[in-house]
Amino acid sequence: MDRSLRSARVANFVYFALCGSLIGTWVVHIPAIEERVGISHATLGSLLVLLGLGAFTGMRVAGRLADRLGAHVVLPIGGVLAGATLVLPGLSPDVWTLAGALLVFGFCNGCLDVSMNAHAVHVEKAYNRPIMSAFHAMFSVGGVIAALVGVGTASAGMSPPMGMATVGVVGIVIALVSARALLRTAPQPATTATATTAADGADGADGADGERVRAGKRRKPPGRIWILASLAAMVMLAEGAANDWSALHLKDVLGAPASTAAFAYGTYAAAMTTGRLLADRVSGRFGPMAVLRYGAITAAVGITIVSVTPWIWAAFAGWALFGLGLSGCVPQLYSATWRLDPSAAGVNISRVAGLGYLGMLSGPAVIGWLTHLVPLNHAFLLLTLLCAITATAAGVLRTGSGGAREVARSSHRPPVRHAP
Repeated sequence: MDRSLRSARVANFVYFALCGSLIGTWVVHIPAIEERVGISHATLGSLLVLLGLGAFTGMRVAGRLADRLGAHVVLPIGGVLAGATLVLPGLSPDVWTLAGALLVFGFCNGCLDVSMNAHAVHVEKAYNRPIMSAFHAMFSVGGVIAALVGVGTASAGMSPPMGMATVGVVGIVIALVSARALLRTAPQPATTATATTAADGADGADGADGERVRAGKRRKPPGRIWILASLAAMVMLAEGAANDWSALHLKDVLGAPASTAAFAYGTYAAAMTTGRLLADRVSGRFGPMAVLRYGAITAAVGITIVSVTPWIWAAFAGWALFGLGLSGCVPQLYSATWRLDPSAAGVNISRVAGLGYLGMLSGPAVIGWLTHLVPLNHAFLLLTLLCAITATAAGVLRTGSGGAREVARSSHRPPVRHAP
């Protein structure tokens, strides 16, 4: 295999870990920043919406730039900007500056998020086999690194701004050093490309020959992009709900001690990371549609167990199944987005990732609102419903340039060689 291609894959792993570390560093410093600025949990929740809006905007901007300039150009810039703005929330003296800092950091992190996924789909295409889930596993690893570094800097007596600035500077260096290994991706002008919405034979006359886009006109995204984006929003809403409510479920509903309840999220996160490390092999063997469908079914079974069980050990098993089932879903949606229209991968991934990110941020709030009407464990049944809808709609991955069967077959073909 071409050494430059392997290097590009390693560099992409690094950028995913970097993104997870930067977000994780902000998360571990939230309590200290909240106390210093003097805001309530409710105010913090409102500020997190600004973080999401900033990220959504950054994703849209970076997606278009990735298509026009190449993901290898935009990705290191996004990494540098995200590292440089990480310290801003730690330096904010009041609620208004914190709001602006989160908006800016969210924008820059959104640029990093979309550009690293846009580059990842090009690397996956060059490998001719599924590797997207492993990239997302590195994002989870980055979060673990951030937690460990946060504990270390706090033990060393470093203030939150100093700790965040240190991580940010290291992140900038990593982003610049890793840039040399990135896979060069050709710019794809949206005004001269041919949008193909090729479908498998079962899809009939859904535009198998594609439709020509007139020069000077902006491409209209295929309807399936919005289906993929909606599925991403459902899956990531479920992920966001698990992040914030898993430990509280064991503590408040099942009466577990705080030390025991904390392991609920750990069980979920460990299962998700493990699943992402395994999902590429499963996708290569059975196809991405199987990963999405049966992953969503597994997640639905897991969260249903959580919703109805009175036993702590069963709740741990349920959270593990939930994390394992969700683990491979989002990577399959990103890969399908690229296959649907490679020439507009950046823009389309920004749509899918942006809507998914908003779903993740809204997940905790949606469950919180439902707890005003029903007990917390019964509110989780909404997640069962979303997983069931995702499993039912998994057939959308049959469509696109090659579809699920093409990806399944691609694992048996040798990788494409790229010149250094």
